[in-house]
Amino acid sequence: MSEAMTTDLYEATMALSYLREGMTGPATFDLYARGLPPERGFLVAAGLEPALDFLSGFRVEPEDVAAFAAAMHRPSEDLEPLLGLGFDGEVRAVPEGRIVLAGEPLLELTAPLPQAQLVETYLMGQLSHQTTIASKAARCVLAAEGRPVVDFSLRRTHGPWAGMQSARLSAMTGFTATSNVAAAAAYGIEASGTMAHAYIEAFPDEETAFRAFARTHPGPVTFLVDTYDTATGVATAARVLRELESGPSGAIRLDSGDLGEQAVRARKILDAAGLPEVRIVASGGLDEYALEELVHAGAPIDVFAVGTRMGVSADAAALDTAYKLVDYDGTPVMKLSSAKATAPGTKQVWRRPGYADVIGERGELPPNGGAPLLETVMREGRRTGAPDTLDRARRRFATDLAGLPPHARRIRHPVPPRPATSAGLAGLAGRVRHRIEHRLAADGEAAGRQAA
Repeated sequence: MSEAMTTDLYEATMALSYLREGMTGPATFDLYARGLPPERGFLVAAGLEPALDFLSGFRVEPEDVAAFAAAMHRPSEDLEPLLGLGFDGEVRAVPEGRIVLAGEPLLELTAPLPQAQLVETYLMGQLSHQTTIASKAARCVLAAEGRPVVDFSLRRTHGPWAGMQSARLSAMTGFTATSNVAAAAAYGIEASGTMAHAYIEAFPDEETAFRAFARTHPGPVTFLVDTYDTATGVATAARVLRELESGPSGAIRLDSGDLGEQAVRARKILDAAGLPEVRIVASGGLDEYALEELVHAGAPIDVFAVGTRMGVSADAAALDTAYKLVDYDGTPVMKLSSAKATAPGTKQVWRRPGYADVIGERGELPPNGGAPLLETVMREGRRTGAPDTLDRARRRFATDLAGLPPHARRIRHPVPPRPATSAGLAGLAGRVRHRIEHRLAADGEAAGRQAA
């Protein structure tokens, strides 16, 4: 079964209907985020490269027709018009790594209507998920204020492939390394990691564990020091690091408790042991909010290891993206639904200084100081150039980030919900009880009238 099956059933039904009705004229769809999550000031465009790979190889094969037919409870002959359908359209898109705003097309696709419809789900899935994760990772980099951030997300992402994407996207937005070995090899990212608590627990004591780990690890080591008592663990790590033949380089990792307080105590122990060069790595439930608090508190943490909350974008796990028809067969079209109206016609996004972006028609002259964001990346179903690289995407992000206004860079903390007070809960219970009693009384009166 090919990737053409990565579609919703209704898309296959619509595509089949278009073919039967002879509606194969060129259709343009915009893919964009309707709005930003409440605490976000920007998004980072991502997911374009796998989307272009998908479109380059898109073709409905016989097994796809059979699968469509089975899902629709119809004979395969009914779906034969879909057989052999490929993609030979045009794609204009924002390159990966660029900073974008709500409502701006991440991608604009023009192709015969059945083709453009069938590829909707795959494109939305790739660009929505990857833009979400890249945007979360970018916020962590901002909050770290220049301190290195490492990707520790692999074991908590929604599957191994999501872990690969998280490693790549975090590297694109400024993370310095990843614990994901496969991603490090595939994308040329520095690999970084340490040990688990289980490793420490498997040995008679921490010192034995640290020395065994140092014998196996050829380079600077990082010792996990809070399996038992943190202060004792730091002192033990300092003693082992000082005695290593490779010299007292390396780091300790704190993974639990009050990381700021633990880091202050650990720094004092390390400095007293004559190890000012030994770094402190912090991990354990970190995200941009925790990083900002630790940095602003002056915690002596040298490296942040960020995992789960970045890898799943825990506070804003989904992006409200849309894939909407804006032109069919040369005629601009639009949707007028309440709160979901769309702008008709093919477009261009013009980036002006200070991110005073302008969305205009594709063919119109740019505003003063405006530079286009959408680039033609595919024509007649083929890429217009070589596949993009992680390094180029990383440079784009760094350039865009440098020009981002202060208000968009700010880490906005979510507003906590108001706690329900006991008086409020009692009042709610009273109102619910009153409604129940009122309903019972009304039902009783109705039953009496019916009996009479």
